[in-house]
Amino acid sequence: MLPWKHAVRALSVLLLTAAATLAPTAAASAHTEAATTSRGWNDFSCKPSAEHPRPVVLVHGTLGNSVDNWLVLAPYLVNRGYCVFSLDYGQLPNVPFFHGLGPIEASAGQLATYVDRVLAATGAPEADLVGHSQGGMMPRWYLKFLGGAAKVNTLVGIAPDNHGTTLLGLTKLLPYFPGAEDLIKANTPGLADQIAGSPFLTKLNAGGDTVPGVRYHVIATQYDEVVTPYRSQFLSGPNVTNVLIQDKCALDLSEHVAIGTVDRVTFHEVANALDPAHASPTTCLSVIG
Repeated sequence: MLPWKHAVRALSVLLLTAAATLAPTAAASAHTEAATTSRGWNDFSCKPSAEHPRPVVLVHGTLGNSVDNWLVLAPYLVNRGYCVFSLDYGQLPNVPFFHGLGPIEASAGQLATYVDRVLAATGAPEADLVGHSQGGMMPRWYLKFLGGAAKVNTLVGIAPDNHGTTLLGLTKLLPYFPGAEDLIKANTPGLADQIAGSPFLTKLNAGGDTVPGVRYHVIATQYDEVVTPYRSQFLSGPNVTNVLIQDKCALDLSEHVAIGTVDRVTFHEVANALDPAHASPTTCLSVIG
C-alpha cells in the first residue's frame, strides 16, 4: 500500500477514535424496549399528565444508544412525572454494533417515524426532544425539513454540534491526506456530516439556525473536548436559550460525555427547559436535587 494511503487510514481511525468519546459506550443491538420499559421508560402505555402534557423523546449521541446514553437522565425525568422514550438511529450494515454513523438526513427520518409512533401511543399533539451531541443537532433537520416543527414544542441540546466540530483541530488535517474525506464519507457518513463546514451542516444552517414555533435550549460545557470550539454549539434566533453550565455552577468540570450522561446540574437545567413555568435556579446545589 502506498505511504499516503497508510496515512489516510491512520487519520480516519484517529477521527473515529476521537468521535467515540461522543458516547460512553458502543452498544450491541441486543438492547430492547422491554429492557428500558423495566427501567421506567419506553413504556408505550404511559399517558402524559396535565402537569407534563408532552412526552419526552431522548436522542442519543454518535456511538451511543437508546439505553446507555440515558441510564441517569431517563429515570431522572420519569421520577418527575414525564413519559420518556428513546430510540436507536443511524445504524450501518457494515458497522452493526454502533449507532449514529449513518447519513444524518436518514437518521432524522428515523426520528420522524419514532416521534409519530410516540405521539400516536400517548395521544399528545406535541413532544419535547432532548438530545446529546449529534442527538442535539440531528433533530434540527427533522424540524426544518421533515415537518417536525408542527410536532415538537422544545428541543434541548446537550453539547450539540450545531455548527460542526473541528475535533480539537484534527479535521483541519484532512486536506493534507488525499482521499481521507472520501473514505470517511463512504464508511461513516454520520461522522463526515458532523465535520465543520460539511455540505450537510451548510444546508442545515442556511437561512438561520431555528424554525418558528419551536423553543431551543442549548447546554454546553467549556471543557468539551469533542465539539470544538464549544461556543459553536450555541444557536442564534428567536426562542433560543444558550447556557454555559459553568455559568450555573463554576465547579462543574463535566466534559462532553459527562454533561450528557451523569451531570445532575445539567439535568436540572434540562428539567427547567422542559417546564419553564416551574423552573428553579440551576446551581451547584442542583446536584442533590
